[in-house]
Amino acid sequence: MRSIVIHGHFYQPPRDDPWTGAIPLEPNAAPFHDWNERIERECYARVAASLASMSFDFGPTLLEWMEQHAPGTYAAVVAAGRAGGAVAMPYHHLILPLSARRDKVTEVRWGIADFRRRFGREPEGMWLPETAVDDDTLDVLAAAGIRFTILAPHQVQRAPEGGLPGWYRTGGGRRIAVFIYDGAISHDVAFGPLVRDAVAWVERLTATPNRLVAVATDGETYGHHHKEGDVVLARVLETLARRDDVRVESFATFLARHQPEEEVRLVAPSSWSCPHGVERWRAECGCRAAPERATQQRWRAPLRAALDWLSGELHAVFERQGRALPPELERQALRMFTSCGWFFDDIAGIESVIVLRSAARAIELAGAEAPRLEAGLLERLALAPSNDPSVGSGRELYLTRVKR
Repeated sequence: MRSIVIHGHFYQPPRDDPWTGAIPLEPNAAPFHDWNERIERECYARVAASLASMSFDFGPTLLEWMEQHAPGTYAAVVAAGRAGGAVAMPYHHLILPLSARRDKVTEVRWGIADFRRRFGREPEGMWLPETAVDDDTLDVLAAAGIRFTILAPHQVQRAPEGGLPGWYRTGGGRRIAVFIYDGAISHDVAFGPLVRDAVAWVERLTATPNRLVAVATDGETYGHHHKEGDVVLARVLETLARRDDVRVESFATFLARHQPEEEVRLVAPSSWSCPHGVERWRAECGCRAAPERATQQRWRAPLRAALDWLSGELHAVFERQGRALPPELERQALRMFTSCGWFFDDIAGIESVIVLRSAARAIELAGAEAPRLEAGLLERLALAPSNDPSVGSGRELYLTRVKR
């Protein structure tokens, strides 16, 4: 019997002000107060009833907000996750191949702890932010007890036949199972036309001879990116449930019956949303949210370099002074690498402001070292030019829209 797994990656960046804990007004989310509130209404509340039939992950920072502000939807997510469909995610949405080993380990440990607290069990799988992967990242996952992850077809040199998972052996001598989702079907769900046509979607899923057909998209596809996408998803799952020739299940239940028989090799570093590897989060690679606009991306490398420098300095301060510093410093030092800060087209966007807020708060928490750290950060941010002449550079952005 053919197995079908439909995976949704649900995530929002930490939008709360790190000084107050409240989310500032986000005018472009109107008529809602902010994007969390808007997407919860358009997507999360609507798709909650389908989660019991899906594989899914929710970013811990999104669940933290949802627990307080959308308790009904949160309860539905937790119930579905406890039933078995949920996989974990690192605590923050970092591009792990660009992170130091200590930060990879921290993010994975925190993600597992958050999953355990919410879902009452150990996670078997872990979704990687942007599916960004390299050998060290998978070694950290395997060392933490994670049994599998999910990658795009172009992230391995050759996918196992039949849609089956493969073993990856890390340089550290560990082993982890890797599922490869169907790239063509997933693309046509994420960007159309399948997300608008339940009949065509079911036909594509059942036409392949593979033992396993896996689809993976952003969860926001269903209702936010595509209006009524949640309705189409529900129809697809209901239609499949009535058939006697397919089994709709999770990656974990499939893995329990079908251990990998082939080994896979990574294309690394790589991700699902940048054909240039992981350059979208550190270089002017050409990837844009609005490709029709000829915006420059020369700000990406200086922003990455500035925060890499700050991270190293903050870690050194924390390790020297330890308990004398607020533990929240390490949290802010990690969340300032939230991937959204580089994903879009300008440093003046709300996503880059979010990561710089965390940088500013981490500097403040560093105590006597704060003036030196801020001066060093500003020197480096001055090299990150905005596409908006009225903004100038990252330095001016920090001083006018971030600094408290």
